[in-house]
Amino acid sequence: MSSETPQETEKWPDEKLLDLLVCPVTRGPLTLDKSTSELISKDAGLAFPVRDGIPIMLPEEARKLSD
Repeated sequence: MSSETPQETEKWPDEKLLDLLVCPVTRGPLTLDKSTSELISKDAGLAFPVRDGIPIMLPEEARKLSD
């Protein structure tokens, strides 16, 4: 059983973790879009999903951002 409270889960990712993650395509920075639960790479034009608190950093799983 997880010891995390709902509030702790909503804070994912930890700011330190977000600073360490980079886009697997461009190696550029990512930003978190909490409304869609996605990590956004503006340089690559991709949105990587976060499922059950786990970032899915595979380019083939990413959604292309519209222009």
